[in-house]
Amino acid sequence: MDSLTLPELNEDYAEKNYWDKRFESEETYDWFADFKAFRHLLREDLKENHKILMLGCGNSLLSEHLYTDGFKHITNIDYSKVVIEKMKKKYVNWSEMTWKVMDILDMSFDPVTFDIVLEKGTLDALLVNEKDPWQLSGEGEQMIDTVLKQVSAILKPGGKFISITFSQPHFRKPLYARERYNWSVQTKTFGETFHFFYFSMTKGEVLTDEEKKEERKLENRKLKSNNTPTVYLKSDDSEDFLCGIDL
Repeated sequence: MDSLTLPELNEDYAEKNYWDKRFESEETYDWFADFKAFRHLLREDLKENHKILMLGCGNSLLSEHLYTDGFKHITNIDYSKVVIEKMKKKYVNWSEMTWKVMDILDMSFDPVTFDIVLEKGTLDALLVNEKDPWQLSGEGEQMIDTVLKQVSAILKPGGKFISITFSQPHFRKPLYARERYNWSVQTKTFGETFHFFYFSMTKGEVLTDEEKKEERKLENRKLKSNNTPTVYLKSDDSEDFLCGIDL
């Protein structure tokens, strides 16, 4: 990636102005891993007639890869008007794929609309300001909860929310495995030299008894920690937060 597109600080990944400026000159970029590294996992969950929503699409080639792989009913959203306008022009002849300017924290879709909601690195960017991966700030938890409640609402029964991330399961799964979202949680790993994680949540299925127990433990720990000072890890901006690795 052109070094001019990198932020001065990792925290800039959470800023819309950074993305607008970056998308003005950057044609395409994919976080983590290439489509071929996790294509086999997506093909287990997706059907060609599925209506798919891509959260925080950016200028990734993921939607293009899905489209050419037979999954054509794709709605892409991003809060950057700059990138959405560029992608509309780039794929003007791909009639079954649409592009909308929309913030994932304030989505306006009707309930029970999509078979698949997919995100790759978008929630990682949303949490870039967090200092302690073991204990998110109140703001961080609220943002994730806001997104996931909306995702659950717009999924059809039996639909799936798919999250592709570098965040390890012991950090990310507790955010997903909550009864209020009305879905089950499965975790898979892909990658060779570096591992990434593929979470698949199926609406209408229930958490395991062990997951419910862990959720209650987590809530109890939060109550106890409200009166305990938090020691934050030092933020390290010496390397890129959202790394792209070819597998």
